[in-house]
Order: sequence, then C-alpha cells, then structure tokens
Amino acid sequence: MGGSPCTTYRSVSASCRRAESALNRAVVESPVGRYFKLEARKTSFTKELRAGLATFLTMAYIISVNASILTDSGGPCSVHDCTPDHPHLPAANRTLPGPECKFQSNPGYLQCLSRTRSDLVVATVAISIIGCLSMGSFANLPLALAPGMGTNAYFAYNMVGFHGSGPVPYGTGLAAIMLEGCLFLALSVLGLRAKLARMIPRNIRLASAAGIGLFLAFTGLQSQQGVGLIGPSSSTLVKIAACAKTDATTGECLGGTLQSPTFWLGALGFVITAICLSNEVKGSMIYGIVFVTLVSWIRGTRVTIFPDSPTGNANYEYFKKVVDFRLIKSTAGKISFSGFNRSEVWIAVITLLYVDVLDTTGSMYSMAQYGGFVDDKGRFEGEYRAFIADASSTIVGSVLGTTTVTTFLESTAGLKEGGRTGITAITVGVCFFFSLFFTPLLTNVPPWAVGPSLVLVGVLMSKMVMDIEWSKMKEAVPAFLTMLLIPFTYSISNGIIAGLAMYFILHLYDYVVEGWKLVMKMRKMMHEAQNQVSAASAEVPSTPV
Repeated sequence: MGGSPCTTYRSVSASCRRAESALNRAVVESPVGRYFKLEARKTSFTKELRAGLATFLTMAYIISVNASILTDSGGPCSVHDCTPDHPHLPAANRTLPGPECKFQSNPGYLQCLSRTRSDLVVATVAISIIGCLSMGSFANLPLALAPGMGTNAYFAYNMVGFHGSGPVPYGTGLAAIMLEGCLFLALSVLGLRAKLARMIPRNIRLASAAGIGLFLAFTGLQSQQGVGLIGPSSSTLVKIAACAKTDATTGECLGGTLQSPTFWLGALGFVITAICLSNEVKGSMIYGIVFVTLVSWIRGTRVTIFPDSPTGNANYEYFKKVVDFRLIKSTAGKISFSGFNRSEVWIAVITLLYVDVLDTTGSMYSMAQYGGFVDDKGRFEGEYRAFIADASSTIVGSVLGTTTVTTFLESTAGLKEGGRTGITAITVGVCFFFSLFFTPLLTNVPPWAVGPSLVLVGVLMSKMVMDIEWSKMKEAVPAFLTMLLIPFTYSISNGIIAGLAMYFILHLYDYVVEGWKLVMKMRKMMHEAQNQVSAASAEVPSTPV
C-alpha cells in the first residue's frame, strides 16, 4: 500500500531540498561560485535564481512602457510615410499630404508607427539583456539595467516631440544620447560621477525626481499615451475627458465625458495594480497591465486594440503568430550628427547628462546601500565596473534606437529575495532574452494598459518630496519651482534650469558675503605677512662701511 498524500508530499519536498542543497554545494565549489563569491557573500545559486526572477517580474513592464513612450516621438516615421489623400489616382495626380497627416490617424503613418513600436520593443529587450549581463558578469552586482523612465519621456516629448513636432530630429536625438553616454563613460572612467552628483543641491535632486514622477503621471492620464482621463481645452488648457467622441485634429471632447470604455478598463487596471502595490505583491506593476491587455485582445468589443480596420487587421494577423523573432529594421543605426549646430541639441545633451548623473548614480548607490554593499567610506565593491557597465549600455542603446540605460529601483525585489551577486542580474538578462521571442504579444499592449503604470510610477517617485527641507524657504522655493514646471511646461529641462537659477538667486547674497569674508581674510593674512617681513628687516643690524 502507498503512503498518504501528506507523507508523499513530505518525501518529495525533502528530496527537492536535498537536490537543491547538492546543487548549491556543487556551484559554490566550482569556478563559477568562486568567481561570483557566493560563499563570501553568504548566498546560494538557487537563491540568486529566485532573486533574478523576482526582479524581472517587477520590471518587465518597461518592455511595453518604454516602447510606447518612444513611439510617441514618431521615431523615423515622417510625412513621406503618410498615405496620399487620393491613393486610387495616378501618382502624378495625387495630393501630397502635409505635416498635419502625422496627427490625423493617417493609415500609412499609423502603420509606420506600428513597425517602429515593434522595433522599439526588441530594442528595449536587447539593451536590457546587454545591460544586465554586463552588470552581472563584469561588476558582480545584483542590479538590473534597462532604459530608464524619465529620460525616455524627455526624449519623446521634449527633444523629438510628439510625432516629431519638437526641435530635435529623431536621428539627432539618438546622437545626443550617444554623446551623453560617451561623456557619462568618461566621467565613470575618471571617477568623477559621484563627485559631480554631490555638487548638485540636494533639494533640487529630490525635486527633480518628484517632478519627473508628476510628468510621467500627467503623460499616463492623456489619451494618446494613457487612459485619456484628461484632454485639451480651448478655454482652460486641460480638462476632464475620457470622451466617447473627440475631434481628430485638436483632440478636444465632442461629447460623452467619462464615457470612453477604454478609460474605464484602464481605471480598473489602475485599481488592480494599486491593490497589489498596497499589499506588496511581487510583480505588482505587471498584473494590471496583463489584465487590461488580455481584455483588449478580444476582438469585436468596444475596448479591443484590434478594430475592424486595415491597421487593426494587420496588427491582428501579426499578433496571431504569438512566437516570432524580429530584427530591428527601422530604429537601429539612425544616429545623425547633422543637427549639432543647434543650441537645442546641446541643451538636451546637458540635461540628459544631468538627469543621468542624478538618476543612475543615485539609484545605484541607493540599491548598493539597501543590499549592504556600501562601506564606511561610502564606497562599494564593484562600483567602478558598475559605472562603466551602465554608461557603456547607454551608448549601445542609442545605436539600437532607445534612450539612456539606468539601474532599476525594482532591483530591490531581488535584494529582498536574498540576491547578492551578479548571478541575479544575469538571471534577469536571461528572462529578458526569452521574452525576445514573444514580440507579437508585447507589441500589442494598448496605451490604456500602460497609462495606469505611468501614474503609479509617478506615485513611487513622488515619495522624494518627504526629504525636501520645506521649512527653509531658500530650499523650498527652488524645489517647488522645479517640481511645478517639469509637468506644467511639459519639459524636464525647463524645470531643472528654473530650479537651479532660483537656487542661485536666493543664495547669491550668501555667496557674496562668503566671498567678501574670504577676500578680507586673505587681505588680513597678506597684511600680517608684510608686517612680519618688515619686523624681520628691522631686526637685521646694518653693516658698517
């Protein structure tokens, strides 16, 4: 007779534990275990694998979110991709579309955007693989790298602009990303990154992070990029929307406020994600996106992402493949240095470098501190190599068509699971690699599924406000101005520049006083030195003739 189910379960469980222990011992004693210092860091191989999986689940949302944001820039798509007004006529008699075709749901332009988004999904996954593998194998740290939130929004909405309406062309923008990455790498090699980050006033650093969070939340509430809760207004600039009908040209509501079915589906996804975050569920950001996306994949509904249209039908045919390996065709190698004679490009480079120094360096130190790697001098093992790994990944990412690569705060999920070595980061990279084969699914995540996650990322970034010294007006005013202008001017650089300028103005008197004190101190020292020389000269007896 066989044993009871409970006895069988305990036997199988004990066998699994013995097998796991044997595997961990074998890896610890192997060259792999010695290289990654598993024993020295008091961890095990299987624990590192679990930590890497936990980190991947919490940051996998970046695949669809980053692609959606960067696609809003229009990528390499232009007026030439727009379908002519009368395509059935001979080419000589067709009316060539104007720049407005990029904002009027032109079929040809939408198809180009669809191809661009597919490429950007692959680019996001590819650079995440490269970043995580380099961080894990080169720096031996359990920190995951991927294109960062904030700089992608700055690139899409400030530099290149929505559908190319900004001051910097797409190719030139990627060149600015590459140049910034090269400067960032130089700072890393010279060991100046941490010193440069400490030069920025602390309250401005905190306000910048919070302001970027508000900017992302504002983006996630709009119709083109998110759930569509807010829309444009000719009288009040913005107002509540989620309308059943909107003007194709202006985007204004034509009737049916709060009657958009996709808005309510996105709102439900927001609630699901918020509940998961409130209960500290692993991979919280994923569940809301997955739920809304699955519902939106059902054809014949009012919320489907596959409407009965040429574009919808084409997307559905690609979606049905499920598994497919796609090469990057439109965004890779589009770098162009032709527009560097414009001041907007150099402002963008400086802003990207500023944000990168603050965000990437700050995030990495925070993660290292959380994991217990930082020593009494504020340094951590692998610091130099980690800086080189993320800066180099940014350069490679620009070649693929994506923005700056940074250390993800979601790495804390893996640290909580006990991840302490580079095997955790390598595991994340392997998970990203497997996702590379599911691009038909990943490229059809709707904006109303991504929007709620942008709002909640804003919530997480806004916690920085707690550490701002609000009781000191010289600190509070520049910080508040930075936070206020980033979303209201729709520009991260405007907010940062305004905050720094106000900080300098409010502290100008202090700088003048300190400078005057220094001058007076130097004059006093010089006067004392002259007196000592005079006294010494007076004591020397004169020589008789």
